Amino acid sequence: MDLKYIGHSAFEIKLKENSIMVDPFVSVNPKYDWHSANITDIFLTHAHGDHLGQAIEIAKEKDATITAIVELAQYCKEQGCKVKSVNFGGWLNYDWGRVVFVPAFHTSSLPDGRYAGEPAGIIFDVENVRIYHAGDTALTSEMKTIKELYRPNIALLPIGGHYTMDAEHAAVAADWIGAQTVIPMHYNTFPEIQTDLEKFMKLIQINNSNCVILNPENIN
Repeated sequence: MDLKYIGHSAFEIKLKENSIMVDPFVSVNPKYDWHSANITDIFLTHAHGDHLGQAIEIAKEKDATITAIVELAQYCKEQGCKVKSVNFGGWLNYDWGRVVFVPAFHTSSLPDGRYAGEPAGIIFDVENVRIYHAGDTALTSEMKTIKELYRPNIALLPIGGHYTMDAEHAAVAADWIGAQTVIPMHYNTFPEIQTDLEKFMKLIQINNSNCVILNPENIN
């Protein structure tokens, strides 16, 4: 498995035979060539433009399936995409592994302003590794259940503040979640979410987690 950070909150999880995309706001990184990737599935944490991103375009070109909370999945279906609509609950099985949607403390609305269902985090269980993509979220005590129920190996956490957790809150979240590796996301894309990476790294080290900074500039 290869975890590629496209930028902002967008990731490609490259598996043996296919790739999965999460929150494909790919326009944030002109160096990323999604056209050459074997993308079979796209997962959306919520409908805000910097997470929905180019999901519709990519899904149509790749004939990929978009998995999202019911209301957002319906919107994607209306745009002509194949979808799998889900809600919070048990594991969803795929040929390459399984996923579960968990609550996030945020909001979600479609491009036209309509309600898009509840925002989510997503846990991927692939190739004996569990990855928790927190989506956009504030710090919430429900993160303690992430550790108790799912025990992720890797946590992808927003740290930019303003719209989500800041560095200090994300460090607390990392402690509650208990992942061995923490990868920051959702920072420095816009002026409102500029943050001090060094500060975050120091806070993470206090909790004995390994903070890994993925550079979107090195995507290929």
